[in-house]
Amino acid sequence: MKVLLCEDIKKLGFVGDVVEVKAGYARNYLFPQGLARPATPDNIKAIAKEKARRAEIRIQQRRRLEQAAKAVANAEAVLAAKANEQGVLFGSITAQDIAANLREQGFEVADEVVYLPTHIKHIGKHTVELRFADDLKVNVLVVVVPEGEQQTQSGQAEQATQ
Repeated sequence: MKVLLCEDIKKLGFVGDVVEVKAGYARNYLFPQGLARPATPDNIKAIAKEKARRAEIRIQQRRRLEQAAKAVANAEAVLAAKANEQGVLFGSITAQDIAANLREQGFEVADEVVYLPTHIKHIGKHTVELRFADDLKVNVLVVVVPEGEQQTQSGQAEQATQ
């Protein structure tokens, strides 16, 4: 069944697109939720302005994402965490921790952009992928240091200056 999308639907299409879906999906989900209408010529004409407006918004968002990705490419995030003598963290470093650190540095990074297959659980350097879009990915270096060591290093630096 051909339907006209009234909203952007991930992995299906954008506003104004005419897509082929199963009749049950259209009748039981898309139509009742107001996400789509039957693909008639009148409905297609009625939604043409909205389609153009949404396309412009998508272009602007893409440009913004490209700028953010270019700015954060090859950045470094240094995070301190409690660890044992073997370098194993008592907790773990999550995507939210990394995104928060990058935001503190002035980069525009949402929590959802940081891709971690598993949480970071060891001291050291880790390469982490940021996925701004399916085809827009950059890597950042995450350096995890023991919490006590970071304080010790800053304390030694203070003593050296005195």
